[in-house]
Amino acid sequence: MIEDNYRSVLQRVHQAAKRAGRNPEEVTLIAVSKTKPLSDIERLIKIGVTEFGENKPQELKEKYDTVSTPVHFHQIGHLQTNKVKYVIDRAVLIHSVDSMHLAEVIEKEAEKHGVTAQVLIEVNAAEEDTKFGVSLGEAKALVKEVNAFPHVQVRGLMTIAPFVENPEENRAVFRNMHELLLDIKSENIDNSIDILSMGMTNDFEVAIEEGATMVRVGTAIFGERDYSI
Repeated sequence: MIEDNYRSVLQRVHQAAKRAGRNPEEVTLIAVSKTKPLSDIERLIKIGVTEFGENKPQELKEKYDTVSTPVHFHQIGHLQTNKVKYVIDRAVLIHSVDSMHLAEVIEKEAEKHGVTAQVLIEVNAAEEDTKFGVSLGEAKALVKEVNAFPHVQVRGLMTIAPFVENPEENRAVFRNMHELLLDIKSENIDNSIDILSMGMTNDFEVAIEEGATMVRVGTAIFGERDYSI
């Protein structure tokens, strides 16, 4: 039962926060519903879940337009510039801004739709060749550049840590991200920069212990995905 799975993960979120001496309310659990049917989302809505994550802009658009009750959809996957139009007025938060070029397109679409896009800067904290995102050293400059746009507001940072068997191996990655966020906040670039989106099914508890304010959990809630369909 995905409802029971969600409750179990939420309990683990709260326990991890308490272990770190944090208020569990500081951590938002995003149920990553990518590739899963709308019916699964509707089941979780019935138990009060409001935060869902999607990878593909067209899938986010379709679910946003047909869901029975308004909820928050997060664009968490890589975003191509020609797909920005699908999410600009639908995604509550775009987690994956990884270049100035993408930010420029988001600014143009946001102005066109009369909205202010809420975004996170994606950081490739482990510097993996297969991952998108700027380096730890480049992130602060991009935050400043993007935040200068009138229709884009940077709310924080996001990273996708390496897939590891032992989540402890990612503790340093998460710690570096938290230190980067604190560094950016210390410069008072914008008082609304306070989100740290990191941690997934295999390592979200360690991410919370190291300062995550949003965790993106899919498999532990919805089960394994069939990417062949």
